[in-house]
Order: sequence, then structure tokens, then C-alpha cells
Amino acid sequence: MDFKHPTDFYIYDRRKTREVKVGAVGIGAENPIRIQSMITTDTLDTKASVEEVIQLADAGCEIVRITAQTRRHAANLQHIAEGIRLAGCTVPLVADIHFKPDAAIEAAKWVEKVRVNPGNYADKKKFNIREYTDNEYFEELDRIREQFSPLVKLCKERSVAMRIGTNHGSLSDRIMNRYGDTPKGMVESALEFARIARDLDYHNFVFSMKASNPKVMIGAYRLLVYALKEKGPDWNYPMHVGVTEAGDGEDGRIKSAIGIGSLLNDGIGDTVRVSLTEDAVCEVPVAKNLVSVCAPNNEVDNNITDGEKAPFDPYNFNKRKTSKVTVQGIEVGGIETIRVCTTQNKFDAVSHKLKELGDFQPEIIIDSSGIIEIDPRDNDAVHRVNQLKEPVLVTIEDKINLSVVAGFRLLASRLDDRHSIVLKDTFFLSADPNLKFETTLLTASSRMGSLLCDGIGDAILVQGEEAPGQSLRLSYNILQSAGVRIFKTDYVACPSCGRTLFNLQETTAKIREATGHLKGVRIAVMGCIVNGPGEMADADFGYVGGAPEKINLYVGKEAVKFNIPQIEAVDRLIELIKENDRWVDPPEKIDSTDNNKIEEKSAVNPA
Repeated sequence: MDFKHPTDFYIYDRRKTREVKVGAVGIGAENPIRIQSMITTDTLDTKASVEEVIQLADAGCEIVRITAQTRRHAANLQHIAEGIRLAGCTVPLVADIHFKPDAAIEAAKWVEKVRVNPGNYADKKKFNIREYTDNEYFEELDRIREQFSPLVKLCKERSVAMRIGTNHGSLSDRIMNRYGDTPKGMVESALEFARIARDLDYHNFVFSMKASNPKVMIGAYRLLVYALKEKGPDWNYPMHVGVTEAGDGEDGRIKSAIGIGSLLNDGIGDTVRVSLTEDAVCEVPVAKNLVSVCAPNNEVDNNITDGEKAPFDPYNFNKRKTSKVTVQGIEVGGIETIRVCTTQNKFDAVSHKLKELGDFQPEIIIDSSGIIEIDPRDNDAVHRVNQLKEPVLVTIEDKINLSVVAGFRLLASRLDDRHSIVLKDTFFLSADPNLKFETTLLTASSRMGSLLCDGIGDAILVQGEEAPGQSLRLSYNILQSAGVRIFKTDYVACPSCGRTLFNLQETTAKIREATGHLKGVRIAVMGCIVNGPGEMADADFGYVGGAPEKINLYVGKEAVKFNIPQIEAVDRLIELIKENDRWVDPPEKIDSTDNNKIEEKSAVNPA
């Protein structure tokens, strides 16, 4: 797209929005970025639901979501809310609605906010391939207006807030057939419902554009921000941001930091949920830490002139085109994969055990690479590099008062495309011996992951983590989660909730153990059908809860095996992978770093 994005990609400026009230909690405007999570308890279990909500609130969660998959579940929100208030807890509640308008109407009587998914709410989703005429298209919109308007009127009457939450994995047939499985389709899906709300003079709502693929999610949010800006200043609704089905452990944290952090760094986002396939209370400190990591640094002086062009398409991923250069026998740039750098000191520390590092191998020693370090604001320095006859590696010098993301965007803007860029996670090495690994992980992921999703970077150097093996593992996992270098099995795993039909944490761990050696294979693990087929659009195989203790197995979006007893399902998944010629036998085990294990420090505090 040729139009200018309304966000300045060099100077931090939080997007200006109206305030939306969720009970007593304000979202957007001058309010801080709010932290959300979702209970995993069965909504019909009042006591357990009350206890989990209070546990989340005590951990610092400011808004708590509860699934309400049927009218019966929604009705029990009355008792849950009463129990929470009797305990002296004032945290506002959100009812999570899919498919059932009658459940939404019931839920709106008892909670402070209702989340609706436009792709599921009174809409068709059979993945039929057919052309919609304009008349057919508008007939469906009229039907949706008839179904959605009663909820809007009730929310307006009771001062209940709403989230119009589009999911990449659950777009309607109507949207899929006109716009495809695209960020543009996600935006239009949300705008259809927003227009109905506005026609009824209801404005107490927020948007979300969730996806399991960070690139899709980032592009969708940016496109929505642009669309709202074009519609006028009164379309300034807040944004709830999150990566859905992020997974667990390091991978879940990294993927969340890439997607959420990219937006927060650009001033987009008013509430945050980090979705992890772990106990819900584990999400809260990660979200708080991520918001803190992405907070603007007022001491940084970007000193970047107005009108500097953005060196990337903010809506569509396109890798910056560079020329190939050979460094230490490794080819960098061009169509080569993105490389992992380390320092001489770190290499010396692990050189005696390279075999034990498994896939996490150092590729370039930065000290002897011939890399050129410059300040991208220094026009003379940039000019000298651009005058070189041969392409070279370039990075930003250390100890410079420039934000990492803005700095590398500026470097990409001013540097000739033929030169390759080596990304860094920080320009200042921390001397704090108590710095937690989770903080370095979130910092590196939110910064370098953002740039990688912008298409910037030919190699990366993690400087913020001192432990040599751990910094290498973090580097590779960032590349994997950003979708720019797939070196291991990729998992899409949803967080548990009251709809989940099996133990997600145990099952995900079991599937990882059985399939973790299948490099390049993408496996989705879904607790229920709500987002299953759609979020598995990029997955090769899917393991989806179909009924209590029954599993459906998918190849891509197509369900191929139904109602498999859960006790047999992992073995049947392996059989399915073999049937599709994607199975290889696991290698003999050696003492090496597990792909998702934290060996030197821990990013996860077990609940």
C-alpha cells in the first residue's frame, strides 16, 4: 500500500483514543495499559471460578475474562459475580462469547464487558467456497444486524463495555470469500460490527485483531489503525492486543513479546493479554513485565528529522532486499537465511561443547567479521558506507542514546539496500547481576522480533543475555517465533479456558515429547473448536478437542479423523504424520539443550 501510516515509526507516540469504561476501570485515553487474563475453570463451577478470579486479581490482573459458551453458562455468571463481590474483589468481569447470541444477552446482565467474535457471532463459518453477490452479501449483513442489535442496546442501557474481537482463525465465509484469510478481511469483519454499534449510538467498545502468526497480527492491527484514522477522529476506539495460541515456556513468551511488543513499541495498545498454555496466573507477571519493557524511554533522544521515510511496508511482510556477502565462510544477505552471531568471548566459552548445543550453533563471530558500526543519524558515516564498492555487514554502535527499534529502522532507511544489517537487542550491556532472564528474553524478542517482522535484519546478535548457550538459544527461538527461520517443530497451542475439553498443558507436553524432532513441521493443539480450523490454517497437523475425552485430528484445515479416545490420540497423531510422509525417526538422545527448556536460568516460575 502506498498510503502513509498514521503512526510515526521513529518517535514513540501512544495512539490517542477515547476512554472506554469497564466497570470502574478505564481503558485508553490517559489510562495506563491494562493487564488482562482469562480463567481456565469450568464456568458452571462457581466456587472454583470465584477462587481463580480472585487469584488473578491478587496477582495484578485488572480485567478478568470468563467463557460463556451457552446461555446456561452465561446465567451462572450471576453467581460468580456475586461470589467475587462478596469476597471484596472489585475486578471487572468479561464474558467471552462465541456462536451464541442468547448467551451474550444473558451474560450482559451480570458482567462489566462482553467480548464478541464477529466471525462466530450469528455468522456462517463452514469454509464454503463460493462467490457472494452484492445482494447476498448485504442480506447477510442485515441478518447480523438483526442478531447483534439487541446485545448492543442492552450493553448501552446497562453501561456494559464490549470488545469486538476478530480472530484470524475464525473469519466468516462471507469475509473469507470476499477478502480472503487476510488482515484486510480481519479489519472489515470488525468494522461490520462497529458500524452497527455506532448506528445505535453505542461507543463503549474496543477492538482486537488476534492471530497466532505475529506478522499477520501486527499487519492487521496497523491496518485497523489506518482504517479508523481514515474514518475520522471519532473512530478513536482503544485496542486490546494479544497473540492467540502463543504456546508455553520460552516459545510462548517470545511469540507474545514479538507480536504485542511490536505494537506497544509503536504506541498501539491499551489493554494486553499474554496467552500462555500454562496456569492463567502465570500470564499476569509476564504481561506486566512486557508492558514495562516496552514503556517509552524518555531519556532516549532519537533526534530523527521529520518526514523520514519508513523503510518497510507496515501492512505486508517483505524482506529488505540485500546483496549476498560471505563472512567467515557463511553467506549472509540476499535470499540466505537469517544468521546468528555471537562474540569471541561467548564462542570461546562454548567452543568445547558445540555438539552439545544441538541446533543452537554460533554462525558468525562478530569481533572478526569485519562489521562496520555507525550512528545512523551521522550522515557522513552513512555516506562513507554507501560509497563502498562491495556490500558489507553494518550495525549500530554500542553505548548510543537511540532506541533500538527506531535506530535500526533509520539505518535501514538510509543505508543502501545492498548492505546487510546485523540487529542487536540492546546498545548497553547490563551490569545488573540480578537481571532476570525473562526480562532479557522479553526485551530482545520485542525489539528484534519487531524489526524481523518489519523485514529488517540479515543476522542477529543477542547482547543482553550473558550466558553463552542461553543467548544462542534465545537467538534461534526469536527467529523461529518471528517465522523467519524454522529450525525445529513449530507448535500453535491455545491457552486453556472453560471451553477446553482436555488438559492442555499435559497434552501439549506429551505431543512435544513425541514430535519435537520433526524440524519444520507445524502442529496445532487446540482445546476446542472455536478457533481450531482457522488458527490451524498455517499448521500441517491439528489436534483438537471435539467432545469430552474425544479428539479430532486435522490435516491443515480438514478434519480427517473424528472422536478418537484421548488416550489413543497422540499415537494416532503420529500415525497421521507418517501417513502424510512427514515423519522421521528421532535421533539418539545425547546430553543437549532441550528446544524449549531453560537450562541456565528460568524464564518460567512454575505455579
